[in-house]
Amino acid sequence: MSNPQDTVTGSQTGRGTDAEVDWRVRLRKFAKSDFVRSFPYWFVPFSIMGLGVYGGIGYNTLISLTDYEGFNQGPDFTNLDFEMYVQAMNDPWVWTTGKNTFVLLIVFTTITMLLGLFLAIMLDRGIRFREQIQTIYLLPMALSFVVTAQFWLWMYNVNNGLVNTILGVFNLGPYNWIGDPQLVLGAVIFALIWQYSGYAMIVFLAGLQSLPDDQFEAAQVDGASVLKTYWRVIIPQLKSSSVSAAVVLVIFALKAFTFLFSMFGQYRVPKGTDILATLMVREAFKLQNWAYAAAIATILLLMALAVIAPYLHYQHRQGSL
Repeated sequence: MSNPQDTVTGSQTGRGTDAEVDWRVRLRKFAKSDFVRSFPYWFVPFSIMGLGVYGGIGYNTLISLTDYEGFNQGPDFTNLDFEMYVQAMNDPWVWTTGKNTFVLLIVFTTITMLLGLFLAIMLDRGIRFREQIQTIYLLPMALSFVVTAQFWLWMYNVNNGLVNTILGVFNLGPYNWIGDPQLVLGAVIFALIWQYSGYAMIVFLAGLQSLPDDQFEAAQVDGASVLKTYWRVIIPQLKSSSVSAAVVLVIFALKAFTFLFSMFGQYRVPKGTDILATLMVREAFKLQNWAYAAAIATILLLMALAVIAPYLHYQHRQGSL
């Protein structure tokens, strides 16, 4: 007669054996998975990227919590505080450059998207010289900030610049586009719009061409005009393209330091164009206030995340991530 305790023990041993076998099967499947087999190919670049990007962000944040002032002595990590952030919040120039940054972001992004959408609709309608127009608006994107800055520096020249020459035909000007604090930010924004409107055009054109033609034809059959069809039927379906274009354009605007430094050739740019990025570089490399510059860099990072995070959330909800 079998002992009930032995029966229980045997069943537990059987369950333990089954669990061990199941664990081994899962381990074998994991070892043969694409994740493990591709490990030597993605681990090294991923580690380098993680160390270079996220490690750099973390180190910059640590620097902003110290009183580090340059290469003469290393940062002291024993007494971390938020003094630099308090100083930034109480610095009127930070608020001035922040306002200029905000104006640059809003005006540049809005006008570039509207112009890009208009050009995309014109190209989608099959206007004449379609290829030539597309090439003309895409060409500035191939130019670096340095080339674009020098080109527009000549265009805005007070004495012989093309802009003032054209305005002179209508008995206007000449205007000191670069030297006047009231005009210089608008001049910079116009130059950036010229360079990146082609990008917005391509994004919207791709969105338009992905839509089925029967929607436009059905609206036409119902008696809707071309303008009303685009406004009520086509453009509302370009939400994904609009969000993608806006995010990239905002990132371009936040990187405008290269353009400004190439145009003016100095850390101290004209008052009307001084943005957070130029203030950050000036504090770090000219004034040697590295901790203060790191705090401004962190503020810029938070501004970028405020744009990118909702975009990533939107893409996740759409199932694109």
